Amino acid sequence: MRKFINTVGSDWADNVVGSLWMIAAMAVFSIEDAFIKSAAQMLPIGEVLVLFGLGGMIIFAGKLRLKREPLFVIDVLSYPMIIRMVFEVVGRLFYVLAIAFIPLSAATVILQATPLVVVAGAVLIFGENVGWRRWIAIVVGLIGVIVIIQPGTESFSGLSLLAIIGMLGFAGRDLASRATPKSIDTSRLGFYGFLSILIAGSIYALWTGESFVVPEKEAFFVIFCAATTGVVAYSCLMIAMRTGEISAVTPFRYTRLIFGVMLGVFFFGEVVSFSMLVGAALIVLSGLFIGLSNKK
Repeated sequence: MRKFINTVGSDWADNVVGSLWMIAAMAVFSIEDAFIKSAAQMLPIGEVLVLFGLGGMIIFAGKLRLKREPLFVIDVLSYPMIIRMVFEVVGRLFYVLAIAFIPLSAATVILQATPLVVVAGAVLIFGENVGWRRWIAIVVGLIGVIVIIQPGTESFSGLSLLAIIGMLGFAGRDLASRATPKSIDTSRLGFYGFLSILIAGSIYALWTGESFVVPEKEAFFVIFCAATTGVVAYSCLMIAMRTGEISAVTPFRYTRLIFGVMLGVFFFGEVVSFSMLVGAALIVLSGLFIGLSNKK
């Protein structure tokens, strides 16, 4: 027994710590989403992304400056970092579009399929052992997404696809984060992550031809709050993804569902449908099963 504990104790502790960091990240990310949705009602979406990305870059640059560390190291040009930034641009752009055009609660629920995609990716890319039971759970969770968006029915909205594309972008980002060189610490990852958001906003503004406006004080305050909470959430997420096994840590992203739905209902007056509850239940149960089941 002692030999068994010595063998798995370290991994178990890392998984617990990583899971706690993930829960904290999801709570703060939900608050960030609420601020961004509010900002999108005051400013053009491209401008929201640009200001949000710029704010996060300034904060992370300040952290690096205090630590007397450079913004640029050669590993920033590594393939994992480049891939990560591409997925970050896709994830951020389409998810912000989703929370701007569809209910926050609906976008948050769809986003909860991220850990299912990440776990599947961890098998294909990093060779983690998942087992057939977890594969079944992944399929059940993805069925939950289909239940939520209800394709082929009158309730289906093509705008839900924005959240799905955003979810896939975030899954790719998280997988790439695992492969980034250790020389790129959390603050540097955060800086380039927010640079990706600025790029995403610029691309969208150029594509739509929207003009930026001078923000009012309230809009500036909301963007500042979004950037601040985004930095905190981002830091927690990067620590979580670099602690413990991906297949054990990422299922705790489902806690964002609880926080996001509560904010959508209480602050934006959204109504949670029965199909959304059923789909959310399938996703959450799948995530819990993946996180708690043995890899057999």
